[in-house]
Amino acid sequence: MNDKLEIIISNYKKELAEKRKIVIKFKIISKASKTEFLGLMDDNTVKLAVDEVAQKGKANNEICSFLSKEFGVGKQNIKIISGQSSRLKLISIQKED
Repeated sequence: MNDKLEIIISNYKKELAEKRKIVIKFKIISKASKTEFLGLMDDNTVKLAVDEVAQKGKANNEICSFLSKEFGVGKQNIKIISGQSSRLKLISIQKED
């Protein structure tokens, strides 16, 4: 993970702790060798590699699992707001009460 991306992810984690809910825009690259943050696009969309295929919800399930671990929340607190079947997704992450 590059420095700028690390800072952005760290800032998202701080914002989540303060506001209890955040929304992040992701560009998904499926069928990668492992699930990981890849970088940032010019508009601060986070590129996320996923080690699953985009079939029958497998990639979306992997995205939710990965983000729940990264942000320390339950998988049920990760919601794909838009882009269910698209590479571009808006995802909300909510802190548990």
